[in-house]
This record gives sequence, structure tokens and C-alpha cells, in this order.
Amino acid sequence: MSKPRRSLKVPFWLQIIAGLFLGVLLGWIARTFDVAWLVTALDKVGGTFVQLLKLAVAPLVFFAILVSITNLRKVNNAARLASRTLLWFLITSLIAVVIGLAIGLITNPGAGTGLTPEDGGKPEAQGTWLDFLTGIIPTDVITPFTELNVLQIVFMAAVAGIAALAIGEKAQPVLSLSESVLELLQKALWWVILLAPIGTVGLIGRAIATYGWDLIGKYATFTADVYIGCALVMFGVYPLLLATVAKVSPVQFFKGAWPAIQLAFVSRSSVGTMPLTVKVVERLGVPREYTSFAVPFGATTKMDGCAAIYPSLAAIFVAQIFDIQLGLQEYLLIAFVAVVGSAATAGLTGATVMLTLTLSTLGLPLEGVGLLLAIDPILDMMRTATNVAGQAVVPVIVAARENILDRDAYRNASASPLEGDEPQVRDRAPEPVGATA
Repeated sequence: MSKPRRSLKVPFWLQIIAGLFLGVLLGWIARTFDVAWLVTALDKVGGTFVQLLKLAVAPLVFFAILVSITNLRKVNNAARLASRTLLWFLITSLIAVVIGLAIGLITNPGAGTGLTPEDGGKPEAQGTWLDFLTGIIPTDVITPFTELNVLQIVFMAAVAGIAALAIGEKAQPVLSLSESVLELLQKALWWVILLAPIGTVGLIGRAIATYGWDLIGKYATFTADVYIGCALVMFGVYPLLLATVAKVSPVQFFKGAWPAIQLAFVSRSSVGTMPLTVKVVERLGVPREYTSFAVPFGATTKMDGCAAIYPSLAAIFVAQIFDIQLGLQEYLLIAFVAVVGSAATAGLTGATVMLTLTLSTLGLPLEGVGLLLAIDPILDMMRTATNVAGQAVVPVIVAARENILDRDAYRNASASPLEGDEPQVRDRAPEPVGATA
């Protein structure tokens, strides 16, 4: 008898790469030969994929934060884990902003571009410290969901989660419903994630067809600076911390986390990537109870690419275009804004809010934002990939430091969790986890 043929399964990462190449090719054809219908098709495909990701963002963030906070009751030393997570968020953000400033000071990205202040334009919306502080508290419970104000959604979810912990057993029906809704949302979003290769074709193709390579030429130094800065953090700082602080293999980390980093590059949404980030972090041996807190928290506040490297380089770029000298005080302010104000980016596509917050704090012209909007989609891919890598690195570091990391699971983490219909998360009895040292 002949053996049954095994179906050929193309790995998810290879599907994404194929989508990248096909998108570049179609984008080049559309731009070179002025194929209007192809540009429209690419725009619709990419836009629909992003819209599907955004569709679940508001309820996903609310229930993920709510459930993650209540899950902390299962974790020994929950306050210690939360404080250590926040501490490492701040440490890595500070390192990232220092790298961004150093690269900007060495390369002078605003010099020789041919751009002038007249090329810029004020953004329609801007971020200020007053808006940031007062904007955390919503005026009603509906508007944050309709306007997708992630920071306000996080606030309401945190309040609801803390209240549920305070009520105790009486809140269990609400918590059970919340967990079921969260599972439903993650399953639906998982189906969207499986469409990422198709979305990649549209997003990359639209970027090439719309902006081409000529635009990148004017911003060559700045674009290179952002990509180099993000690469140094992602492939330099993070592996160094993993090897020295967590004492685990950096290569194995990227093997396990790469699907999430890859999807972040394409989708340009930390929150949209969050379900996949949760999966890969769990597969890297971080306890589920801690992961369910650390990843959603990081997806809304941990932005080394968008909130540290990018605004530091952009501030130097804008200052040089407008011929404004920056001193030590301004550089310290940039670091302060990057470390403290990163929650303003809220895990959504783009970093305009964070940039306007940085420029307004430094007293730089907000017209500088207009100079960077055209190139933003190309930069945002690398920024978001760095964001998500950082959101996965910190839980691994904290779990390793607190001796709750399953090192066998870490060593055996799969390179492609999307080989099947959906990755099977390690089943473990829900036992308390916490520091044992």
C-alpha cells in the first residue's frame, strides 16, 4: 500500500515573507506603470486588514486588562512582580532613548535634506501634558470605545479589575463572563491574524505605490537612523539583557518570539498583535497568570520604538530643520518625556501623539510633525516591531529573575506557533506563582 501523502504546510513566517516580496513587486508595478486600479486594490486590502485588527482593539484591551488584574490574585508577590515589570519597562526605555539621542547627535539627520520649515505643517491634533494627565479619566463610559481612546479604556478596566478584587466572591459571575468574552475576542482576532500574509501584500504594496523610493531619499539619514536605532535595541540591548540578566539564550528568545515581532512589523499595531504576543511569551515559559498581566500592560505602555528612539531622533531632526540649538537641558527633557510619557502612544498605529508631546515640551515648532508624516508608515513598521520585542523581553527577564520561568519550555519554544490552526498553549494547573528566591 502506498503511504498517504502529507499535506504541504507553509510556515507562517514564510507566508509573511512571501507577502512582503509580493507587496513590493505589486507596489513597484503600480507606481512604475501608473496602474490606478492596482493602487486602489492594494489600499483596500491593506486598509481592510488594519480595520479588522482595530475592530477588536477597544473590547480586547478592556477585558484583557480587567482579567489580567484579577488574575494577579493567583500570583504570589503580585505587587513585587508588577513593580519589577514597571521598573524594567523604565530601564529599557531609558536605554533606548539614550541610543536614539546618540545616533541623532552623530549623524545629524536634518542636515542636507533640502527640506525647509515651509515644507512642514501643524498636525490636526497634538498631545500636551495637561491633555495626557486629564485625558486619562473619561467623561463617560461610551466615548473611549467609540473614539478608540486606549488610555481611557485602560483606566476604566483597571478600576473595574481593582473593584472586582475588592468585592471578592460576589464579582465571580462578572469575572467568568469577562474571561469568556476575552476568549471569544482572542479567537476572532486570531482568525484576522491568520490573514496577515494577505494584509502584508496590501500594506507593503500600498506604501511602495504611494511613496515610492524617491521620498525615502530625502529622509535617507533619518530613516536609516530609526532603523539602526531600533535594530541596536532589538538585536543588541535586548539580547545582552537576556544573556546577562535573565541568563537565557537570546537566539532561543527570537526563535520563540519572532512570529509576534514579524506580525507587528506588518500590522504596525502593538495592541493588534497582543494575542500573538501573549501566545509566544507563554510558550517561552513565562507563567500564564503573569503573562496575562505583563503583556497587555506592555502593549499599552511599553513603546521603545515609538516613544523612545523615534521622538528623540525626530526632535533632533526638527531642531536642525528649523535651525534651533538643543542643549543638555533639552536632551534631558527628551529622556524624561520618553520614559514617563510613553503611555500616550497607547499601542495604536503611528506615534504622532508622542511626537507632538515631545516637541511641545521642548518648545519646538509643531510644524515639524508635518515634515515626518509622509515617511511615517515606513518608519512605523520597524518602530512597532521593536515595541513588541520589548513587550516580550521584559516578562521573560522578570520571570527569570524571580525564578518563575519554565526554562525547559523556554528551550523548547517553537519557532512558528502558527504551524497549525491555532497554537496549543501549555496546559498547567492554575497554581500560584511568585518569587521563590
